[in-house]
Amino acid sequence: MPQPVLPALAEVIRSGFTEGRHRGSLVLLAADGTVEYALGAPDEPVFPRSTAKPFQAVATLRAGLVLDDELLALAASSHSAEAFHRAGVRSILAGAGLTEDDLRTPADLPLDRVEADLLLRSGGGPAPILMDCSGKHAGWLAACAANGWDTAAYLDADHPVQVLAREALEEATGERAAHVGTDGCGAPLLAVSLTGLARGYRALLLAAPGTPQRRVADAMRAHPEYVAGTRRADTWLMRAVPGSLSKMGAEAVQVVALADGRALAFKIDDGAERARGPVLAAALRRLGVEDEVLARIGAEPLHGGGAVVGEVRAAF
Repeated sequence: MPQPVLPALAEVIRSGFTEGRHRGSLVLLAADGTVEYALGAPDEPVFPRSTAKPFQAVATLRAGLVLDDELLALAASSHSAEAFHRAGVRSILAGAGLTEDDLRTPADLPLDRVEADLLLRSGGGPAPILMDCSGKHAGWLAACAANGWDTAAYLDADHPVQVLAREALEEATGERAAHVGTDGCGAPLLAVSLTGLARGYRALLLAAPGTPQRRVADAMRAHPEYVAGTRRADTWLMRAVPGSLSKMGAEAVQVVALADGRALAFKIDDGAERARGPVLAAALRRLGVEDEVLARIGAEPLHGGGAVVGEVRAAF
């Protein structure tokens, strides 16, 4: 059966000509959690990719792991592999009597282009700790060590830490996972809807102080550079908009919740990263956010002959 055509969330404008479109689905929630605006199919399941990490960090706390706030934020991160990220991952592992050799993240270069260039110029190369999910994996490993669970099998879907991660995601979103796959880091990947994800982030922010959910949200908001990096949009947004919680995921998934309960989630269907910023900025404006950081997040110029000749812009 043919799939319905999703609406354009972003347009590619070059020299005044519409060169292409990036389609997808989006949902905006009002402060009371009701749907305020939607495009596409936000109630259909998607793979949340790294936007699931806050719930996976909740699982480590429910397993009894004790982490300082910076390291808890790192356990929910898609980090840039800057020096403080690498030091934090090693600290989580060392506190549990583990090393980088215990990580089952695939060897990778830093997600941040500046960090990757610096590494390659210094003669370095891909390594498991540089993979943007190594903070999450370190948290899971430390939780395993604290409970005497098998650290070699921590990515198995029926491992105790993964059972806790699934419970945390399904509880927050109010949905049962529609499909189980494998994420880029090798972890189990559970499909839920964009509406569920937006409500899940809202639940993190509105949870009672001191609960695992609220602790993760508070740690991420207090230390956004550990969640992303010094040159990343999630960091810029959480620094500029008080109380906001923002997390990207691969394949152009994005979720944001605001302090009063408003929230948004979207996915660009073709996974185009260049559409993420313009769509995020436009969605935040539609939610009523007005801050100069949105111009920074939303800027996605197109170049021709070394000059700016167009842009990727939101289409809603």
